[in-house]
Amino acid sequence: MNLDSSVFVHEKAICESDQIGADTRIWAFSHILPGVVIGSGCNISDYVFLETGCRLGNRVVLKVGVQVYDRVEIEDEVFVGPGTVFSNDPAPRVAIRTEENGWLPTRVCKGASLAAGVTVVCGVTINEYAFVGAGAVVTRDVPKHALVVGNPARRVGWACVCGEKLDGNLKCRCGRTYSEDVEGGGLTLIEGESDE
Repeated sequence: MNLDSSVFVHEKAICESDQIGADTRIWAFSHILPGVVIGSGCNISDYVFLETGCRLGNRVVLKVGVQVYDRVEIEDEVFVGPGTVFSNDPAPRVAIRTEENGWLPTRVCKGASLAAGVTVVCGVTINEYAFVGAGAVVTRDVPKHALVVGNPARRVGWACVCGEKLDGNLKCRCGRTYSEDVEGGGLTLIEGESDE
């Protein structure tokens, strides 16, 4: 396997993919199956499992014990907290389904954050800069900048690009101000420096 010399794979990790971007670190007891695509500058913590067919963008952080399965795409600068699990089969029955055709894609968009112990049911999109609280179960799409918690996850507020919860006027302490995007269901930055 020919990986860039800047890639670090811990001696106790199993890395079977040769599609790993520069400056990525893969820590102990993680298992990366063949065909997994990982961008540059990622940090894959201990005990992470990445199944063939999943894709990670650049500067993605997967904390301890994250499980990512086929047809899950995680875009740039996403944080996934410890113990988070993604599914890909809406009706898991070993004796009945023998093909992958029923598996649903899942997408986590740029800059989103998932706290510890989140479960993401297949077929959803977690949009840009959304924040999913610890232990939430995501069963439907999450709008841009939405702050969601609970089982099932529901919106309880909005999050800034910087990660802070917005006030009732959609303003952040960092100086950014947003407006609601009625069509898209999320927020649009109207004042302040854009990181989007």
